[in-house]
Amino acid sequence: MSRSRRKRPEAKPASRISSASIVTMETAPARWWARRWAICLFLVAITAAVYSPLRNHPFIDYDDPGYVTNNQHVLSGLNWETLVWSFTTTEQTNWHPLTWLSHALDCQLFGANAGAHHLTNLFLHVLNVVLLFLILDAATGRRGCSLIVAALFALHPFNVDSVAWIAERKNVLSMVFFLLTLAAYGWYARKPNWKRYGLVGLLFILGLLAKPMLVTLPFVLLLADFWPLQRIADWTPASERLAMPQKSATQLLLEKLPLLAISAVSSAVTVIAQKKSIQPLQVMPFAARLENAVASYFLYLWKTVWPSGFAIHYPSPFDPLLADTGGLSAWAACAAGAFVLIVVSWIAWRQRVARPYLVTGWLWYLGTMVPVIGIVQVGMQGMADRYAYVPLIGIFVILSWGAAEAAEEFRVKPAWRFAAAALVIAVLSFLTVRQVGYWRSSEVLWSHAIDVTRDNSVAEDHVGNLLAAQHRSDALPYFEEAARVDAYDPTSHLAVAAHLQDQGRLKDAIQNYKVVVHESTDPQQVVFGYVNLCIIFGELGDFARAHEAFTRAQLKSPELTGGTIREMNGMVTAHPTDEGYLRLGLLLEQVGMTGEARAAYRLALQANPGRAEAQRSLDHLAAADPDGR
Repeated sequence: MSRSRRKRPEAKPASRISSASIVTMETAPARWWARRWAICLFLVAITAAVYSPLRNHPFIDYDDPGYVTNNQHVLSGLNWETLVWSFTTTEQTNWHPLTWLSHALDCQLFGANAGAHHLTNLFLHVLNVVLLFLILDAATGRRGCSLIVAALFALHPFNVDSVAWIAERKNVLSMVFFLLTLAAYGWYARKPNWKRYGLVGLLFILGLLAKPMLVTLPFVLLLADFWPLQRIADWTPASERLAMPQKSATQLLLEKLPLLAISAVSSAVTVIAQKKSIQPLQVMPFAARLENAVASYFLYLWKTVWPSGFAIHYPSPFDPLLADTGGLSAWAACAAGAFVLIVVSWIAWRQRVARPYLVTGWLWYLGTMVPVIGIVQVGMQGMADRYAYVPLIGIFVILSWGAAEAAEEFRVKPAWRFAAAALVIAVLSFLTVRQVGYWRSSEVLWSHAIDVTRDNSVAEDHVGNLLAAQHRSDALPYFEEAARVDAYDPTSHLAVAAHLQDQGRLKDAIQNYKVVVHESTDPQQVVFGYVNLCIIFGELGDFARAHEAFTRAQLKSPELTGGTIREMNGMVTAHPTDEGYLRLGLLLEQVGMTGEARAAYRLALQANPGRAEAQRSLDHLAAADPDGR
C-alpha cells in the first residue's frame, strides 16, 4: 500500500506580470528572433555612442602607468617572457594574469595608443551589455524587463569608471566571464552532466584570472537556482518554460562545492598578493570598517537612484561621504544604511514567494559587494564606483521588475511605459556623457573629484603634482590642503616642505620633512626627506644632526642617496646659484669630498658674499680638516 501524502498548498504565482506572450526558443518565429537581435543592436549603438568620446582620451596618471605606460612587460607585447611574468607577478597588489595578457595584447596590436586601449574597454562593456540582456531574456522570458536592466547597466554613470579607466580592464574583462559562466550554468541546469559542469568551472576560473572579485559567483548561482531558474525543490514550483529538473537545497549546495573550493583558493592567493596593501586593525579598527561598510551600502544605493557626484577616489573609510549629500554625517549615513538594509531585507523575505526577484536582486547586491565593502580593507578608499559594476545588477533587476509590476497593477498604458523608459534612458545617457567628459585629462578628473567630495587629500595631491609638473605656482595650495586634511600624508608634506625650504622657512620645513621620513613607504621619498634634512641642519649650523640625517639616507638606500647628489650637481651646473652651491657643498662634505665641498662653498660666497651659512660651513670644514686646500 502506498503511503498517503499530505497535499501541498498551491504555490502563489512567482510574479504578477502576465507571461502569456512568452514563447519557447525552440518554437519562436522568425519575427521573435528579429526583435531580439534588434534590441541587441539598439543596446550596442546607444552604448557605443555614449562612450564614443573615449577614443580621444589619454591615459591618466592613476594606475595607468603601472598597468601600461610604465610597465615594460606589458609594453613589450605578447611573448613568452610576458606570459611567464603575468602568471608569477603580484604587481599592483593583485594576481590577475589574464588582465595582464589583455593589456599586452593591446600593446602588441596598438602600441601605446590610448584611444585604442579605451576602445577595447568599451568593446568589452558593450559585450557585457548584450550578454546580460540575452541571459535575462532567455531565463525569464521578460524581454522588456531584461532590456531595461541591460540599458541601466549600459548607461548608468556609476559604470563610467570601469569603462573609461584603462587600468580597470580587469573589471570589464572579468565581467565577460562572469556572464558566460551564468549562461553556461543555465545550459548545465537543463541537462546536468560533468562536461557541462566542467565548462562552468573553466569559465569561472578564467573570470578569477581576470579579477578575483568574482569569488562570490557560486553564491550568485545559488540565487539563480531560486529565481529565475526555480531549481530548488519544495521552495518554488518547477519552471514550465525552462523545463529544468529540480533538486533539494542540500543537493544544489553540494553541487557548488567544487566552485566554492576554487573561490577559496583564489581568495588565499589574493590575500597573499595584497598583503602589503591590507590595512591592519591597529590602523583601521574593526568598528570603523563596519561603520564604513554599512554607510557605503547606503551610499551605493543613494547614488544609484540619485546619480550625481561620482569621483575617481572617495576619502578614507573614516569619512566616505560626498559633498553632494548635503553634509550628511558618517553616523547618519551609517544609521540610514542599517535601516535600509534591515527594512529591504525584511520586505524581500516576506515577498519571497510572490516576488522572488526581490530576494535574488537584493542578495545579489549584498553578496557580490562583500569582497570590496571594506571589512578586509585594501588601500584607504572609502568606496569606489568600480566596485558597483557587478553588484548593481541586482538592484537594476529589482527596479525593472518592480516598475513593470507596478505598471501592470495600475494598468499604465504601453505608450506611457515606453515614454517613461525612454526618459530614464535619455537622462542616464546625458549624465554618462558628462561623466565620460571628466576623463579627458587627469587634471580635469581630479579637479572634479575635489569638487564633489570633501577632505579628499588624494585628489588634492594629484592636482598639486600635475600643476607642479608644469612648474605652476598654484600647485602649493593643493598640497597645503592635502596636508591639512591628512596630517600623515607624506606626498603633500614633501611638497610643502620643499616649498618652505625654498622660502627660507627652515624650521617649518623640518617638521614637514619629519612627517615624510616617518610615514612614507616610498624609499625615494624617505631618502629625499633625509637628504634635505641634512641640508637644512647644515644651513642652521647643526652639523651633528646634518650628519645623522645623511647617514639615515644612506642606510635607507645608498644608490638613491648618490643619485640625489648627482642630480643636485647637475642642477647647479645648469643653473648656478649661491643656494645651490651651498646645498651641494653640504652634501659633498658628508661623502668625504672635502675639496669639492670647499670649492662649492667658495662659489656660493663668490655668488653672494653675504651668504653667512656658506662662510660658517667653510669655517666648519676648515676646523675639521685644517690641512685641506
